[in-house]
Amino acid sequence: MKLTDFSLGTLTGKVLDPAMLEGKVVLLVNVASQCGLTPQYRGLEALQKEFAGRGFTVLGFPCNQFAGQEPGDAEEIRNFCDMNYSITFPLGEKIEVNGPERAPLYAWLAGETAAFPGDITWNFEKFLIGRDGEVKARFSPRTTPEDPAIHASIESLL
Repeated sequence: MKLTDFSLGTLTGKVLDPAMLEGKVVLLVNVASQCGLTPQYRGLEALQKEFAGRGFTVLGFPCNQFAGQEPGDAEEIRNFCDMNYSITFPLGEKIEVNGPERAPLYAWLAGETAAFPGDITWNFEKFLIGRDGEVKARFSPRTTPEDPAIHASIESLL
C-alpha cells in the first residue's frame, strides 16, 4: 500500500484528491489545538513554505485521543489554525490514531505490519512519506519541525 491508496477525508468534509499527494514528499502529523506541543504548528507551516515549491506538503490530522486536547469541531479547528498560525497546508478530518477505532491510514502507518510499528505516543508524531507513497521515517512528538534531522530527511527525499 501507499499513501494515495487511502480515501482521506478533509476538515471541510470533502475527500482529499489523491492527485494532490501523488509524487510528493509528505510530512503527515496528528495535530491538536490545546497541547503543549501545539506551537509546532508554526514550524510545520515554515516547512510547508520552505519546501512546497519542490514537491512537498505537510498533512495534518486532528486527533482528540490524547488528554482531550482537540475537542473542537471542524470549524473550530480550522478557525484556530487560521487565526493563530495561518496554516496553508491541508488538514484532514478529525480521526483516531490508536485503538479499535484507529483510522485505516494510521493502521498502515503504525500497525503491526507498518515500516515503523507502534502506537502513536502523543500529539504531533510525524511520519515522512516519500514520492513513492511509502513511509520513510517516523519522528517522535518531541522532535520539532525545526530539528535538523527532519530537514535532512526531507531534503534527501526531494
